[in-house]
This record gives sequence, C-alpha cells and structure tokens, in this order.
Amino acid sequence: MNIGEIAKRSGVARSTVSYALSGKRPVSETTRRRIQAVIDELGYQPNASAKALKEGRTRTIGLVIPPAGRRLTDMQLSFVASVVDAAARADLDVLLSPSGGEHDRSFERVVGGRRVDGVILMEIRLEDDRVTRLRRSGLPFVGIGRTDRPDEMSWVDLDYETLIARCVHHLADLGHRHVALVNRPGELLAAGYGPAHRARAGFSRAVAERGMEGVQACCADDARAGVSCVGRLLADHPGLTAVATINEAAMPGMYRAIERAGLSVPGDFSIAGVAGRHWAENLHPPLTAADVPADELGAHAVDLLVRRIADPAAAHHRLLVAPPVSLRGTTGPARPRPSADRG
Repeated sequence: MNIGEIAKRSGVARSTVSYALSGKRPVSETTRRRIQAVIDELGYQPNASAKALKEGRTRTIGLVIPPAGRRLTDMQLSFVASVVDAAARADLDVLLSPSGGEHDRSFERVVGGRRVDGVILMEIRLEDDRVTRLRRSGLPFVGIGRTDRPDEMSWVDLDYETLIARCVHHLADLGHRHVALVNRPGELLAAGYGPAHRARAGFSRAVAERGMEGVQACCADDARAGVSCVGRLLADHPGLTAVATINEAAMPGMYRAIERAGLSVPGDFSIAGVAGRHWAENLHPPLTAADVPADELGAHAVDLLVRRIADPAAAHHRLLVAPPVSLRGTTGPARPRPSADRG
C-alpha cells in the first residue's frame, strides 16, 4: 500500500495525501478526514520520511566511525555500542558512516544530504577537516574526542595526557627507571590523531618529572604488531623494565613478546595502560589500567547532541574524563632484567 493507492481511493491527488501526512500545506478538514478513513481502513503506516517531514526531524543521528577497511578496536566498538544504546533510549536511530579517504563520500552524503538531525564524530584529529565541514554546514554535532581548539565544539573525551602520566608515575613509584610508551600506529600520529599526541605529551612530561629514561614506539592495532614492537624494544633496550600503552588491540602480542623473552609479568616486567575494563580484566594476568568508561561517555555524547539539536545556538559543553588507574596483576616492583644482568 502506498500514497498513490490512498489518493486513488480517496479521490484526491497524490500531493494532497502527502500534504495531509506531512502537514507542509493546509488540507481541508473534510478532505483530511476522507484520507484518514482510507488510511484506517487499509492499515497504512506512513513511512519514516513522511513522519520526519511532519515533525521537521529525521529522528536519526549519524555516528561517524573510522574507515570501513580498518578493524575497529574493542574500545572503539564499545563507544559505538554505547552510542547506539543511548540513542535507542532517546528513541533515536543511528546511521553509521565511515570517513577517511574514499569513505569521505559517505560522510559528505550524511552532512550534505541532511539525512540526520545531528552527528557524533569519533577519532578526532588535532586539525580535523570533518569538524570544519560540520561547523560550516550548521548541522549540530558533538565529538568523542576534540581538536587542538577545543572551544569550537561540544565534546567528551578521555584525558590521555593525564592517564599516561599517571601510569608512568605509578611505575616510578614501584622503582622503574627505564620505561617505554607503546603508542598507536605511526600513520595516526602523523595524521594528528589526538589521543596519540596527548599520550606522547603525558609520557614525556612524567618521565622528565621523575628523572626516568623513556623511549617511545608506535605500533599497529593488532596482536602481531604488539609482538614485533615489544620484541624490538626488549632487544634494543636491555635495561627496559616496564611499558605504558594506549594500544589496547596490540596488548595480547605485547604479553607474548615478553613471555618469548623469558620474562614474567609482573615479576620481571610491568605493564600499565589505558583500556576498556572488560578487556583489561580478561587479559592474563589482568592489566593494570585506567578503565575507559565507554558507556558513560557514549551516553553523555548522545545527551549533548540531543541538547544541541534542540538548541543549536546554545553554549558548547565539554567533558574531560580521567578515571583512576585500577591496580591489577601486571605491575610490580622493578628489578633488573635477567638479560640485562647477563649483559
């Protein structure tokens, strides 16, 4: 059943049925009742587009995620799930749109086509063309992450600089003097990916404050890369006794590299990082980490976006979260590495 059939049975034009459903133009009460009687008789349900026209809203928000060709990390998936769940509680649908490279066409369709009432943007860079595009479009949007000009938008974010600094200070308190930062992939750092840069800044600051020796390495987001990255660090830096990391996806490989080097965690080597709680608790041994509150941040991002949709001219709101480091099974007192003793 469609609008054409309703128009035929009501004895009116298709446009008249459309106006009666959308409210875009006035329709006489007699005609409206005749149309409604046919609709009731046939059990017709107006589609979402007609309802959206009537309300002036699509009841849909866009969630812009990393490119479809890139495997999402457990933490990224947690953010996606939390946004979808919070949107459902607000009676909103979510349209997922990848961005980056050839996938920018999808992003442009979402923004230029006005297919959504607002957008939540993930994986934000310090200088991000998507933020500039959204600001120019006038479409309400919120970031999970922020640029280096945070006052230009509403956002929620993890304080990666503080969190990695806390990990380093925790390791320093345990007596570790030579530590490494295992960061996200080098291409993300080169592209200005905010968390990678802030983690690097927090690491450098904390190492300097504690008079430690620090080394930094970028690592792809997978276990195989974790094996090779930490394997190289252990081989090149015999005095290294601990790692701080924001690369959750590479973590299982880091564990394997340490084991292959004949070291135990936390007896010979310590690891601390930033990760989702479920992920951290299910590693063996469980990871000492600042637990990412993805549910809280995703829900807050949806709430901020709903407020901006209702009042696009309202002042921007921001939430920077720095959860405490949860002590688990991967950090312990420093002691010289067996390989370093033999050297």
